[in-house]
Amino acid sequence: MFYHFYESMIRPVIFKFDPEFVHEMTMSMLHHVGRSPLGFLLKQSVPERPVEVMGLRFKNPVGLAAGLDKNAVAIDGLGKIGFGFIEVGTVTPMPQPGNPKKRLFRVVPAGGIINRMGFNNDGVDALLRNVEMSRYDGIIGINIGKNKLTPLEKSLDDYLICMDKVYRYADYITVNISSPNTPNLRKLQFGEQFDELLAALKSKQADLKDLHGKYVPLAVKIAPDLSDEELASVASTLLKHRLDAVIATNTTITREAVFDMPHAYEQGGLSGRPLLPKSTEIIRKLHHLLKDEIPIIGVGGIDSVSSAREKLEAGAKLVQIYTGFIYRGPALVKELVENL
Repeated sequence: MFYHFYESMIRPVIFKFDPEFVHEMTMSMLHHVGRSPLGFLLKQSVPERPVEVMGLRFKNPVGLAAGLDKNAVAIDGLGKIGFGFIEVGTVTPMPQPGNPKKRLFRVVPAGGIINRMGFNNDGVDALLRNVEMSRYDGIIGINIGKNKLTPLEKSLDDYLICMDKVYRYADYITVNISSPNTPNLRKLQFGEQFDELLAALKSKQADLKDLHGKYVPLAVKIAPDLSDEELASVASTLLKHRLDAVIATNTTITREAVFDMPHAYEQGGLSGRPLLPKSTEIIRKLHHLLKDEIPIIGVGGIDSVSSAREKLEAGAKLVQIYTGFIYRGPALVKELVENL
């Protein structure tokens, strides 16, 4: 395959173009080729490295993080690359355009990306049509959020609508309350709002289990910009409601690691290599607080075997990649699966 030429020949060309344009073209290619007789061109042979987490059997511990395939259009193409699991979304009840463009920026010297996309997606119904048509035989997670125009005090309604709709299609569901690009969304991680949100979602999960005859695990994705006190409170609430997993972490709003680099001060969440120390430290502290009672899925800055191992040694059971995948290409997936 041509994957080993990605960093030396393909990336220098595509990085000359606008990041969002490249993303849209890549998703379109993966969609059309992945579902066609030409799908073999995408196929990458990776070994079986099965692991059981949340009561689910993952073919390998390397997954795709939410945000790359927001509308689940490229599941089949991405599956052929070798991911053990794919998380699609974030999806909202109603379609929404997201924030004004330009809203995606590369911080190339640091191997980072800043985005302020704002949950741009075609809505939950469109996503589910794509999930239903996919032939991928791995684990599919569906990441749910709230519409921008939904008031914060009504946000639970959006999560319940999405959860009700995605439940029978998802292998697990992730509740995104940590994106920095939807106003005030991160407030849902704290205090009574967080407690009430998890209580309602766990109650809904129990109802849907009875209705559909299957248990779909529920995960929460948290921010990396939490103080020790805030993290302890989050962990306590997760344990209280017996969440099935926690994904650590989303993007960061801090900029110390990319000081004075091109695009460094664009508004939005920073991902990629600059996020690695911060997200790994959150995982380490969270693992200590949760004491293995709730599994952690580690994401943030993984672009090599050593950075993935940092996540696992800190306490993660699975890892997800996004920005590292954009910088390193499909070869990173194979490299990680073979060596973890």
